[in-house]
Amino acid sequence: MKEVLIGSILSALSTGLGALPTILFIQHLLTHKWRDTLLAFTAGVMTAAATMSLIPESLQTGGLLPLTIGLLLGTIALTLLERNIPHINLEHQKTGIQFDEKAFLIVAAITLHNIPEGLSVGVSYASDVDNTGNLIALAIGLQNAPEGLLVALFLVQQKMNRFKAFIIATLTGTVEIVAGLLGFYLTSFFDSLVSYGLAFAAGAMLYIIYKELIPESHGDGNEQTSTHSFIIGVLSMILLINLF
Repeated sequence: MKEVLIGSILSALSTGLGALPTILFIQHLLTHKWRDTLLAFTAGVMTAAATMSLIPESLQTGGLLPLTIGLLLGTIALTLLERNIPHINLEHQKTGIQFDEKAFLIVAAITLHNIPEGLSVGVSYASDVDNTGNLIALAIGLQNAPEGLLVALFLVQQKMNRFKAFIIATLTGTVEIVAGLLGFYLTSFFDSLVSYGLAFAAGAMLYIIYKELIPESHGDGNEQTSTHSFIIGVLSMILLINLF
């Protein structure tokens, strides 16, 4: 219980770590190339986590049917969430919406998108395989960091106080703590759900990778650098999986 709580908190608060540069007045150093490289690296880390850890463990604990069902459910859940709470391009907002409404939409969208990620962390800690939860918490935390950065930058660009923008960006990740505990308890009390839960987490992560991270990392002419960063991310997570 203590481990899942710590892992959920650390991965959730990574949004605040990503938002920290807005407080340190160094956002002018955060070029498109730098951000695309970070997003691609994160995509690589999450790809390896899903394919080298979550999917094999789901197969081992439940077999092909739970894996298939869980993977599809994870994909469907993210698809439905995306349709009802569309991804918001934080860099190219239209100016027709008033500040308060626009800020609310940003915070609400990012917060809701963090729920499946929190579930992924919680389910991974319920697995019997050592360090799976820590690895998935790390992968989700890496994904949260650039997300927190972009939210904070957007709010600062809308003339919000830097410290307030940092706090709001950090708070968008806190929903993952509740979701993580929920995922952990559900799969702990119902052992048959572990295989489904691991596959659900993999499906959600793969959706985020292909729908969000890879397209965003290739959107500003940095395809080659992003591709190299993606491969380094994959190798980095494989190294961590084998070390732990």
